[in-house]
Amino acid sequence: MGNWVSEYLPKSAVWDSSVSPSFPKFPQALKFSRSNFLDIFEIMANQLPIPVIVNGAGGKMGREVIKAIASASDMTLFGAVDRSPESLNADAGELAGCGPLEVPITDDLQGMLAAAAQEKQLGVMVDFTHPSSVYENVRSAIAYGIRPVVGTTGLSTKQIQNLAEFADKASIGCLIVPNFSIGMVLLQQAAVTASQYFEHVEIIELHHNQKADAPSGTAIQTAQMLAEMGKTFNPAQVEETEKLPGARGSLADEGIRIHSIRLPGLIAHQEVIFGGEGQVYTLRHDTSDRACYMPGVLLSVRKIIELRSLVYGLEKIL
Repeated sequence: MGNWVSEYLPKSAVWDSSVSPSFPKFPQALKFSRSNFLDIFEIMANQLPIPVIVNGAGGKMGREVIKAIASASDMTLFGAVDRSPESLNADAGELAGCGPLEVPITDDLQGMLAAAAQEKQLGVMVDFTHPSSVYENVRSAIAYGIRPVVGTTGLSTKQIQNLAEFADKASIGCLIVPNFSIGMVLLQQAAVTASQYFEHVEIIELHHNQKADAPSGTAIQTAQMLAEMGKTFNPAQVEETEKLPGARGSLADEGIRIHSIRLPGLIAHQEVIFGGEGQVYTLRHDTSDRACYMPGVLLSVRKIIELRSLVYGLEKIL
């Protein structure tokens, strides 16, 4: 046999028995260990689509969110919750107008949160409900380990503080966003800049007549941002008298007044008006379609996975 090998194989291919065979070393990075296994598992989990629960799925904003999630490749509509009897058991996609998604609308938020908590990927709840229920909705989500993205306005300062403490203890991200529009963020930044040069400013916010809270969360946030500039606005020129209570609007911190208008035909609009000697500077943002909020909503769903505490305002994650 040895002669056969020598005869029919090239010399370079004949095995020299005096030389020990050598094999490539197994790469250190691929060696199995419990820590490496957990790292690989986390990478795989992060590649899974984000399961999202839409709370308030039957509302106008909820329907827009469902359509946006259905078109996002890195998200999946895990559940849809709404308390209105006319929405119950309807297919969330058909109700939203984007075709069947095989996700029936339920009124059981607690059950949906519990189910989402069993998923491998971290779950997110997007809440567009009502000021009277949003606080408990957010607390429940945090308790189940589900990250809440909150578009519902009407939370008090005390409630936001309590939620921040609860999120901190649970190390769960929470995003409260008064306005998801990029244009509104730009308006607010322009208003902060302008406030350095004007002593007088008032805010007018205009919304549809089905909005339950006033002033809007966006107007309150804008006033807070201006108040943080360290100056008091609108120094009194005369002693004012309101012949009808509320005629001069609501008074926020640092002398800033907010006026609220509610009319059918409106969606969401805001003006910040600065006045000075011989000039008026007006900043205005108009919403003509609720679709303008969806890039901000999707960004919030993606970013909240990285958070471990409560964050207030879209500008904080841009």
